Amino acid sequence: MNKQHPYHAIIIGAGAAGMMCAAEAAKSGGKVLLLDHSKSPGEKIRISGGGRCNFTNLYCSPENFISENPHFVKSALSRYSQWDFIDLVNRHNIAWHEKTLGQLFCDNSAKEIIALLLAEMKATGAELQLNAKVASVSHSNSLFHVNVDGRELAARNLVVATGGKSIPKMGATGFGYSVASQFGLSLVETRPALVPLTFGDDVKKELSDLPGVSVPARVTANKTGFSEGLLFTHRGLSGPSILQASSYWRETDPIEVQLLPEEDLFARLKDLRGEHGRKSLANGMAMLLPAKLAAYFSDKLKLHGNLADQSDKALREIVDTLTAWQLFPTGTEGYRTAEVTLGGVSTADLNSQSLECKTQPSLYFIGEVVDVTGWLGGFNFQWAWSSGWAAGTAISSKHEAK
Repeated sequence: MNKQHPYHAIIIGAGAAGMMCAAEAAKSGGKVLLLDHSKSPGEKIRISGGGRCNFTNLYCSPENFISENPHFVKSALSRYSQWDFIDLVNRHNIAWHEKTLGQLFCDNSAKEIIALLLAEMKATGAELQLNAKVASVSHSNSLFHVNVDGRELAARNLVVATGGKSIPKMGATGFGYSVASQFGLSLVETRPALVPLTFGDDVKKELSDLPGVSVPARVTANKTGFSEGLLFTHRGLSGPSILQASSYWRETDPIEVQLLPEEDLFARLKDLRGEHGRKSLANGMAMLLPAKLAAYFSDKLKLHGNLADQSDKALREIVDTLTAWQLFPTGTEGYRTAEVTLGGVSTADLNSQSLECKTQPSLYFIGEVVDVTGWLGGFNFQWAWSSGWAAGTAISSKHEAK
């Protein structure tokens, strides 16, 4: 293909959103080309969910996403919902299960989702080129010109599906943001999201006996809280509750940790006082918390005496500490381990139905490169499917209308 015989659409980025878009964009017969600089498509799909891909969530709704415009996701999510993708998975005979909190995983391998998307592309005739490095993009004479490894390709429609900055070892770059800036679109500040939090040397020293310890917790940052597992690491804190809260945390802000949020800790301690009054208070704590964590709080609170010796007031003071433990992270582990990138191409510059740029017709941005970030639990994949479908459908309908 060349300038005289342009593609109907070129899509840059063979991740979840890009492959979904390619399959849809080619449905009306237009020539569609999907480019990626990697040697394999869908690398982030392959490693996701411990290799089993948390491909969507039963409870997906606009409330599960962060964006400067919280209403932006509504159109795409309602027109291509989790039920639509589940139906697609079922049509490809991929076995799946719900793990927890509506999170759906493949029974066998994430590679099945990649195979599904490649099969959908093959069925509609979308072309895939790997190891294809895009050097530049320009627009003239109603066409987009894409320079790929010294070749210049042309297309009537261009889709940027290059993702964010998270996990650079998987090939993540800021290319999509550069293209957006080139065409005059605004960018919302980017930062790592769904990422472990780190602490200064003083706190790390204080928590030095705890790496590897996990406990149910509700973690709150800037008035938004999540109740899931918490994991102590050598650098700080991780686990689902921390990853979720990290998307809302900002430098210098505290986080508040409520340990064992499903338990009535005051009632439990009173029961232990009645049943095991001769046990030391420290040993009583170890009946509620992991041993190392109980030892940490026993030392921190300078607990003395037996359970039977403790007044209700003393027990209440212990509970207050366990349920409102305030910590001040100094940072995050960064894009190296972040599952997604917060921020990106401003939704103010995109049509919410088609993901097309308002000021540059036939230019689209989809998936993680856009200022839409989902919670942990399959929501970001659903945004990839929904936004990819929305853009692909819009592009397909243009060809159909010719």
